Amino acid sequence: MKRILISIALLATAVLTSGCGIFTKTGTGSPSTDSVKAPAVDMSGKTGIVAHRGFWNCREAGFSQNSIAALRLAQENGFWGSEFDVHLTGDGVVIVNHDNSINGKLIWNTPYSDLKNELLKNGEHRPTLDEYLVQGAKSKTTMLVLEIKKQKDAEHEDMLLDKCVAALKKHHLFKPDRVMFISFSLHVCQRIAKEYPEFVNQYLNGDKSPEDLQKDGINGIDYQYALLGVKSSYIKRCQDLKMSTNVWTVDAENIMKKMIANGVNSITTNEPLTLREVLGDNELKISK
Repeated sequence: MKRILISIALLATAVLTSGCGIFTKTGTGSPSTDSVKAPAVDMSGKTGIVAHRGFWNCREAGFSQNSIAALRLAQENGFWGSEFDVHLTGDGVVIVNHDNSINGKLIWNTPYSDLKNELLKNGEHRPTLDEYLVQGAKSKTTMLVLEIKKQKDAEHEDMLLDKCVAALKKHHLFKPDRVMFISFSLHVCQRIAKEYPEFVNQYLNGDKSPEDLQKDGINGIDYQYALLGVKSSYIKRCQDLKMSTNVWTVDAENIMKKMIANGVNSITTNEPLTLREVLGDNELKISK
């Protein structure tokens, strides 16, 4: 499906407020806003920005990934999506954290009481999913991109998914226009495809073709930029199959431009303001 390619020559001078402040383009105001519920095959040439582990890479967030402050800043800046990671503790609490261990403590073997006081750089304790979703519910203009991390076995992955679904329902967020799922676990993606096919569900691992994923009902890919650079045909093939596409984690401008030109629906980045500057009026945003 044809997309409008971005002309790099049209980039305007940008004014960035200090730290994580809200971005505006000189003389044009905020980037244009389109109403869209999830990554779509045809977004009229626009690309969504997904803040990787929230908008953490700035003073206001205390440079703390997966913090509530980082999520709030992603929402305040109006990025299309904010990605975060969840794990299951040894006593069955869902917490927001990227690695499967915290200061040498393996999360799935450790009770939450032994982890919550392991503070982030900004002084926050490691948030539970419930705590994180309180902030998540405060914005309808930033998609929650929920990564369900691989667990020690399929049984624990099922438990983690079930608890995530229950928490999302509790906070009135279990809606395809509020949350989407990503995972390196094929088992998790297959189960989401079977039980919750209305949600965007992107596989991360990169070892499956779009056609193989579609056979399982998985409706998207979220592959690393080096892989999509080599297998750029995956993007067009996803478009033909009406599957969504995201690329991670892109921080360099030249790679951002390449992925945009190749037609990805959204880009995960630690440098969302840079990507906003590159995209200009071709940034996809969610209407209020």
